Amino acid sequence: MRVCPCQSGETYDECCGRFHRGDALVPTAERLMRSRYSAYVLGEITYLLKTWHPSTRPRILEHDPAVRWHRLDIVSRTGGSMLDTRGTVEFRAHYRHDGIADQQHENSSFVRENGTWLYVNAV
Repeated sequence: MRVCPCQSGETYDECCGRFHRGDALVPTAERLMRSRYSAYVLGEITYLLKTWHPSTRPRILEHDPAVRWHRLDIVSRTGGSMLDTRGTVEFRAHYRHDGIADQQHENSSFVRENGTWLYVNAV
């Protein structure tokens, strides 16, 4: 059993794998952000598009196999609980591309519609 890429400490199957497979709904904005990070690590493009709000979803999203994601740091969050309909999650996702280390720093906005959390955009 492999450890989940989102670094929750759980196995992939117990953590993000169940969301990627559609076995469970993501309960919070942070868990959606973590599951989307794991989807980027694993190249789960269908999941990324499915969890992107239709108003901001790109028509096409390509996976770049040269990008190697290796660490996720949650910086802060506002709202986004099981009782909220909006939330933000600030994070740093560390990666290597062509041997060069870099990071993506973003404050992501999320909404919950019909019980489903969706990524909207970077704030």
